[in-house]
Formats: sequence, C-alpha cells, structure tokens
Amino acid sequence: MFVISRALKVIGGRWKSFVLDFLFEGPERLSELRRVIPGVSQKVLVQQLREMELHGVVAREVFAEVPPRVVYTATTLGLSPRPIVGALGDWGKHHAAELRALDEPAPTGASSRRRAPAPRAGTAARSAVSSSRAG
Repeated sequence: MFVISRALKVIGGRWKSFVLDFLFEGPERLSELRRVIPGVSQKVLVQQLREMELHGVVAREVFAEVPPRVVYTATTLGLSPRPIVGALGDWGKHHAAELRALDEPAPTGASSRRRAPAPRAGTAARSAVSSSRAG
C-alpha cells in the first residue's frame, strides 16, 4: 500500500495529471499550460510543476532570453505513467454520468447539513468515568 501512496504523491494532486497529459505530447511553456488547464492559478501551477521537478518526472529548462522563456518537458520517468493516466481518463469517460455529480456544487440549506455521527459504544461510559475522576 505504501508504494501506491508514494506513486500518488508524485502524480496525484489536482493538476499534476493534467500537466502530465499535456507534457506527454511534448515540451510546453508555462503560459501554454495555463491556457490549456482552465481554472488553475499560475502560483498553484508553478508549485505543482516544482514538485514534479523535485520528483524527477518533469524537467525545467530556462532560456537566457528577455523575457526569460521556461519550457517544461516530461522526463523518461514522467512518461512512464502515460498508460495509467490514459486509463484514468478512459475510466472517467466511461463513468461520466455517475461522476458528474462531483462537478456540481453542494446543495445549501438545512437539508444538506450533515448529521453528527452517533457516539461509539462505550463512549458515554468512558466520558462519565473521566468526569467523575476530574471532580
């Protein structure tokens, strides 16, 4: 299970799979990635790219130009999850109808409030004992 957790740390996250999907096709500039990934801020995108660079899945090349040009490329390690990212995309397309509810905002009002979980068995007895010891 730890191996899956480690893999998700590298390619998981809200925007990393989008970034990888675009970098599978070839090098991209930051501005182009921002354009093709709607809703991501530059700050968050740069943060995700830096994490991916630290994990060795993305290479960053800075060109000495004015203004500076930065190009991101998927490394050999970064290209290796291509079948996995593709399979996730296929899974998402196949189950789009069931998953569409995740894209909708949560309803507001009293009916949408979550109930507090019922106390576990023995919790009331333990808190009564704790209260009697404290007093």
